[in-house]
Amino acid sequence: MKGLEGRYKAFSLLCPVSMIGEVVLETVIPLLMAKIIDNGIADKNLPYVAAVGGLMVALSLISLLFGALGGRFSALASLGFSRNLRRRLFSKIQDFSFGNIDRFSTSSLVTRLTTDVTNVQNTYQMIIRMCFRAPFMLVSGTIMACFINLRLATVFFVAIPVLAVCLVLIGTAAFPRFGVMMKMYDKLNNTVQENLTAIRVVKSFVRGDFENKKFSDSADAVRSAQVHAEKLVILNGPLMQIVIYTCIIVALWFGGRMIAFGSMQTGELISFITYIGQILMSLMMMSMIFIMLVLSKASVQRILEVLDEVPEIRNPEPISIATEDGKSEKAVFNRVPNGTIDFKNVTFSYMKDPGNCVLNGIDMHIESGQVVGIIGSTGSSKTTLVSMIPRLYDVLSGTVSVGGIDVRKYDLKSLRDGVSMVLQKNVLFSGSIRENLLWGNENATQKEIEDACRAADAHEFITSFPDGYETDLGQGGVNISGGQKQRLCIARALLKKPKILILDDSTSAVDTATDARIRTALRNTLPDTTKIIIAQRINSVQDADIIYVMDNGKIDGFGTHEELLKNNEIYREVYESQQSQN
Repeated sequence: MKGLEGRYKAFSLLCPVSMIGEVVLETVIPLLMAKIIDNGIADKNLPYVAAVGGLMVALSLISLLFGALGGRFSALASLGFSRNLRRRLFSKIQDFSFGNIDRFSTSSLVTRLTTDVTNVQNTYQMIIRMCFRAPFMLVSGTIMACFINLRLATVFFVAIPVLAVCLVLIGTAAFPRFGVMMKMYDKLNNTVQENLTAIRVVKSFVRGDFENKKFSDSADAVRSAQVHAEKLVILNGPLMQIVIYTCIIVALWFGGRMIAFGSMQTGELISFITYIGQILMSLMMMSMIFIMLVLSKASVQRILEVLDEVPEIRNPEPISIATEDGKSEKAVFNRVPNGTIDFKNVTFSYMKDPGNCVLNGIDMHIESGQVVGIIGSTGSSKTTLVSMIPRLYDVLSGTVSVGGIDVRKYDLKSLRDGVSMVLQKNVLFSGSIRENLLWGNENATQKEIEDACRAADAHEFITSFPDGYETDLGQGGVNISGGQKQRLCIARALLKKPKILILDDSTSAVDTATDARIRTALRNTLPDTTKIIIAQRINSVQDADIIYVMDNGKIDGFGTHEELLKNNEIYREVYESQQSQN
């Protein structure tokens, strides 16, 4: 990786060198042309014309080579720059907590990683190429024009300030419009993402026409925002053309009069016109750079918002830990000793607002190896509660401890390696069943994989496929059922051999018999692992060592199944309701 980055830096340095070489040669060529006209052709000196003309051809070919090399170096450098920038952005996003991601929509992050980085890439390519070529051409062309005829060169000193003021006014007015345009891109990407991820729902509710209209409205909003921004930027072209042709007309008028009065030669005027073209072309390049900078400025700000975002959840600062020899050393806790869990007066708010908490005064003690059930109505914050254990969220106040240690003192990787969590939404990735299972343990043997799948009641259906564990799942596991997805996710979690296993309504898509087999296998396979089961069905938790009943972000009661039937009204009502349905 470092070798590649060093090569990209070399390309970034070689490009300006090539551009300067090209400009030097292009600046010399018009001077040689003037000599051919004024000395060779005027004196009918054909050997002189041939010699100087040959030199012009050679310099043109070398200039062409420099230009081609500059184009290649700039392309390679900009591609390397965008590659490194995307890697840095993606790596930063991996460090985000759920709270950080909540502040950026998924579609916005996708736009920043794609469209915004592409805008910056194009600008970088133009900067390392044109930002050296154009100013150097402007300076060298102006010097040569002044060398030929200082009086006639004054036309530039009038045109350039006028052009600069106009460009600044255009850029200042256009920048806010480009910012609005990028926000419209975010909304468009959000529409596309929602439609593609929920395509089954769209088809089942026959909402294709509605989604088409929503996409069309988003696309029209992008087009309108882009037109609103571009209609200012396109003024740059006509403005440049007016300045170029005005300068040429003025130079021809006054230059022609100078030739008539003998104070200037024909070849000098032709070279002077060539330098006018070079100077004004360099100004046009600089105006293009200016516009690209205006466009990319909005993208740069959006990228910096991601890079400057401070992850809410970070590894703790090292603390003094006593060693076996009685000394102390600075370190963090990098091993979860057991599955004991303690919540002490925990409150939590997604908005960091003490007046708007979704968890209030949670006190809970779970012994290592216990099977714990958590039940409650939708919106009672069951998932939020267990998300505190692997530090997917941090408490607003109070403490959450694992193995007797505050989770905020653990190395994040070590903590999360010790906790396996099967979320409500079953997420599988493109690739084979084996590749998805190895997310749990990349070094797992075939026997370990099969044992985990047997415990999750998945081995039988996997081996029924022609390719078995090598069966390709497609994107998100589109070619297997919801219950099969859940069992694969459970098997993947089991491969970690965690100290704590959290099943968040992860058997909702399987029948009660399969659910019972999975729970029995988990109890037998991982006897020392703390198992937390969040469920809507009381059948899934009634055999737990202890059951917690959640209601409106608080613990309404806890105990065994029999104790809660006697003492907890919410639990009894849910149980009786489910029994009557059976």
